Amino acid sequence: MTRRTRLIVAALGATGLAALLVAACLDLPGFGRDQHPYGNRAVRASLARHTANTIASVNFDQRAFDTLGEMSILFASVLGTVVLLRQTRDEHRAAPEPEQVALPVRRYALLVLPVAVVTGLYVIAHGQLSPGGGFQGGVVVATALHLLYLGADYRALERIRPVGSYEIADALAASAYLVLGLAGLVAGTAFLANFLPYGTFNTLSSGGTVPLLNAAIGMEVACAVVVLLARFLDQAVEIEKGGGK
Repeated sequence: MTRRTRLIVAALGATGLAALLVAACLDLPGFGRDQHPYGNRAVRASLARHTANTIASVNFDQRAFDTLGEMSILFASVLGTVVLLRQTRDEHRAAPEPEQVALPVRRYALLVLPVAVVTGLYVIAHGQLSPGGGFQGGVVVATALHLLYLGADYRALERIRPVGSYEIADALAASAYLVLGLAGLVAGTAFLANFLPYGTFNTLSSGGTVPLLNAAIGMEVACAVVVLLARFLDQAVEIEKGGGK
């Protein structure tokens, strides 16, 4: 195929795509109204499936396949970071020297750490009931663990953050989301369809598969962020090149 032919094909494709986008935008419902057809449908579906948090219902029930794509993007990003920041032949690790931490910082960090971890777990566990969920709670849990780095030192963080274990847990959590999707096919519905009993409205067991998918996302996000920060901290604290950093 010549260069001229490729340009013509690309131009035709771009023109068709532009026409479809314009047609879709012209058919969108109006903005700024108190009633919206998409919002009304989402709320009705959420209530029908006993999920108190409509956003959780959208993320893990009505468009759970899209959420799989978002999780895959994060997983691939962390995987790419691990590969790019791996230790090379001309690098070696140096044991980080302990640093003095101001007493107020130490006290505050060690006091807030367990509170932040519990808060993150609460946000994950109640994702189908109240604002938050696996994505938000996972980030809270992961970053809360690093308060130990601020309040103590890097070696203390390493003791509660075995990176290999978090990498395995990250893969298992991503696999759990896929397994729940396949379970829908086995149950005779569709991939990632809600196939469990909906339970009692506004309780932890409500929403069918929503709390399970939400928990899988929470674990995957928490482990992914821990691994991501670990690789960057390795570069900043431990890994040296040649004779110096």
